[in-house]
Formats: sequence, C-alpha cells, structure tokens
Amino acid sequence: MSLVQLPSVQDYWRQNHFLSVPTPAKVMTRDRFRTIMWNLHPSNPEEDVKNDKKKGTPGYDKLSRLRPVYDDILNACQAYYQPKRELAVDERMVSTKAKTDMTQYMKDKPTKWGIKLFVLAESSSGYTVSFSLYTGKTHTASEHGLSYDMVMKLIQPSYLGTGYHIYMDNFYTSPTLFKDLASKKFGACGTYRESRKGCPKGRPNALTKKSGRGSVRWIREGLVVFVKWMDTREVSVCSTIHPAFSGETVQRRVKNEVKRWIVKDIPCPTPVMAYNKYMGGVDLSDQLIQYYFAQRKTYRWYKTVLMHLVDIATANAYILHQELCKAKGVKPMTHKDFNVEMASQLCSVDMAGVPRRKAAEHIPVPISAQQNARNGRLQCRHCLQVNKVRKDTQWKCEGCDVPLCLLIDRNCFAQWHK
Repeated sequence: MSLVQLPSVQDYWRQNHFLSVPTPAKVMTRDRFRTIMWNLHPSNPEEDVKNDKKKGTPGYDKLSRLRPVYDDILNACQAYYQPKRELAVDERMVSTKAKTDMTQYMKDKPTKWGIKLFVLAESSSGYTVSFSLYTGKTHTASEHGLSYDMVMKLIQPSYLGTGYHIYMDNFYTSPTLFKDLASKKFGACGTYRESRKGCPKGRPNALTKKSGRGSVRWIREGLVVFVKWMDTREVSVCSTIHPAFSGETVQRRVKNEVKRWIVKDIPCPTPVMAYNKYMGGVDLSDQLIQYYFAQRKTYRWYKTVLMHLVDIATANAYILHQELCKAKGVKPMTHKDFNVEMASQLCSVDMAGVPRRKAAEHIPVPISAQQNARNGRLQCRHCLQVNKVRKDTQWKCEGCDVPLCLLIDRNCFAQWHK
C-alpha cells in the first residue's frame, strides 16, 4: 500500500476494474485483511483494563495500548546502528484529528493537526536514533521545562555513548541545557531566544537594524559562545563546540553603489555554518518516510501511530541497507526497489506477483491415493541405507519427499529425522 496509493482500502481488492491491483488478492482476502485491522491490538487487553483504572493518577500510562510495539521498535532503532557524530533534535507530527488529550495543533508545521513526536536523528543520513511521543502535561512540574527534559531523555549515554554533537532549534536551546550536556561529554549547537534565562541581554555592542550584512558580534561565557550575525535579518546562535569565527564566508546577492545586484562573499560565523549543515537530520528522516508511507485512515489513534512506527522502521532499514552496501563496496538498491523487494518477501510473492511455494512441513503423507496398490509403494530410504535391507512402504515425508516406513515396530520416519 505504500508503493501503490489507491483512494480506499477496498480498491486494492477490486476485480475487473480500472483500479484493479492483482497482488493483494493473491496474498490475503479483503475480509481477512479488514478483520485483522479491526481487531489489531498491540497490547494485552487485560493489562489495559488495569491501566484504565489508574486514569487520573501518576501511574496511568497513556501509551499502554501501544507500549509493546513502541518499545520494541525504539529498542531496535538503538540496537542495530551506531550513528555518526552529528545528530539533530526536532519534533515531528503524526497526522490525525483523533479527539485525545495528546492531539496537538502546530500552525508552523506542514502537518498542523496530529500527535507530536520528539525525534533524535542522524544529520547525514536521517536515521531515526530515538524518539519520544508527547503525551501532554505531566502531574509533576518539571524543573527545567519540557524542551530540556526531552533532549535529556533522547540523549542516553547508556546506548549512545558520548562525544556526539547535538544540533537543535531555539525551542530547546538554553545555557543550562548546554552546560549539562557538556558535563555528560556532549557538544551542542543551536539558535537561541534572547528571552531565555541565562542568555546575554542588552550588550552595548549588539547588532542593530543599521548593521551591515555580514556583521558579527560574539561573547563567551564559560563553555558557551553566543554569536549574532546579520544576514537578511539577525541570526542568533550559541555553541559549546565551535569558535565564534574561523574565516568562513558565504555568497549573497547585494546591491552595489550603482544599485545593481552582484554576488559578494560576506563573513559567516562557524556555529552558523555548522548549524545550517547539520540541523536537517529530522527533516531528512521525514522526507524518506513521506516517499513511501503506510499510513491509512483509522478510527483508533494508536493504530495511526503504529503505522508511523512501521514507516520509521522501514526508513531505518533502507539506511542500514545503504550503509552495509557502502561497507562492502557494492551499489545499493534505490529506495523504491528496496521497498519492492521487502514487500515481496514479507508477502511471499515473487516480482511477477505469483505466490511463492511455502516450504512443506516434515509430516508423513501417503505416496499414492491408492494405498493398497502395488505401484503406490516405494523402497524405504532409511532401511536401504542404514539397515541394508529392502522394505517397501506407502508413506513418505512431505518436506523431504523421501519414502520412509511408519509402523509400530519399525518407525523409520522418526529415525530418519533424528
């Protein structure tokens, strides 16, 4: 369904129609698929009943109906890949208008209505390293705020290690967070708001609206350097891993003395260059997911999130494929070809859409339908090879396709499979 987008689920099973698709009907009937989707429940219903009784108390888990799969996919994301040094933290919206206390509205996001995920992703590839679903306000007040708590929750040295550089926008950035990350041996870089506690204010040499393009001002307070740079508008960045300026320049179109547009090199602070280069990890992950996503309209919010978790796993699997091919020096498949191969293997069909023959089980079956007929008997392979005698039998192993005796006093079937 992520490869072939049709208006409704029923269209995948239409026959003799303009929208007919042959593969789904060969894998599963429509009613069976819909029954599975209707009854899909990732958690233990008995545990859900116990959890519902705790509603309104600190012990209530809003993700109980999703918890087993949620934890499994999160653990898999962290277990099978060691990310590169540069990581990015940002939020992502899972599209839904379900009436829950977790549903959010964010006007600046492409997906404005949905359930919010805080995501830690590798900047170079978009690999989703960790994520945390926002479940609303907690019963206990946070000392440093939501943004601080989410970054510290995503950055866990127990599975990640140390020495990483974390990039974030001004929603998360604060001097307190940067200093605490530095104490855990993590570097950090991000844009900041002047109103945030601990950020320098009212500097006498600060930029003004009349400052020329390319003007740079900075101040260092301990481990943190605060930089202001004038582009088309003022940009404020702080960092614990970069110098304020290293001589880098960027090209911008400006007007010269005769009011003509020319391309000019202007100075650019080092933290701004690094931020622009490495901040897009979560956006890259979103892009990979949106190419081929399995999202379908459902009436249960946890099914919507479940489908998104499948999309995360699929995108991460493709990135792992690319990394393995790079290590082996071979050309990786395209994203589309990888998803086609994965879907064909999961559905047990070949590329032509023909169902593959499943491996037969090792069970005794008659050699011929005419059990009393002489031509329905063959030599027992075990008697011939091991006992060096000829014994005819009317039974064979379905999986091995080998004639074997199956009698009370001579069970060659059991001996052969030992």
